[in-house]
Amino acid sequence: MDTTTTHPQYIAGTWKLDPAHSELSFSVRHLAISKVRGSFETFDATIVTGENPADTTIEASIDVASVNTNQAQRDEHLRTSDFFKVDEFPTATYAAKDIAIDGDDFTVTGDLTLRGVTKPVTLKGEFGGVTTDGYGQTKAGASATAKFNRNDFGVSWNAAVEAGGLTLGDEITLNAEIQVVLQK
Repeated sequence: MDTTTTHPQYIAGTWKLDPAHSELSFSVRHLAISKVRGSFETFDATIVTGENPADTTIEASIDVASVNTNQAQRDEHLRTSDFFKVDEFPTATYAAKDIAIDGDDFTVTGDLTLRGVTKPVTLKGEFGGVTTDGYGQTKAGASATAKFNRNDFGVSWNAAVEAGGLTLGDEITLNAEIQVVLQK
């Protein structure tokens, strides 16, 4: 693990995703003039923070069939072999390999597996803090963003546009707004 300092609110333990207060979204250039955005409705994450912050592990899984772009026909196309190929690869996973913390900022480098292809992807983010909610649960929050080339994972479908260029850009931006709950 990289250089890691202990945040003043750091708590060692096992943290599970609070799905009601978390979001995993993505965007990609469309027609080279705008971005199409979507989200994954079902995903999970477990973070185990060790006594030494450098020993922290993060494992996440995404139900790729839960993709939602607010357009049913497009979502069905995304589930096909042109994109996610959910019949053969229903789950994408992410496992942290290296974590660096600098105050509230962090960088996590890990392995993303999508469509059976595993490649390193780096998340850059900001730690939101730790608090206790009205039910006595200890919660932590963070925001993170990653950018990667979809072609690296075999998601290469595209179509030429009559005016020139292609329908989709290659770079995917993944955004995570995460709340986790400390397990007792």
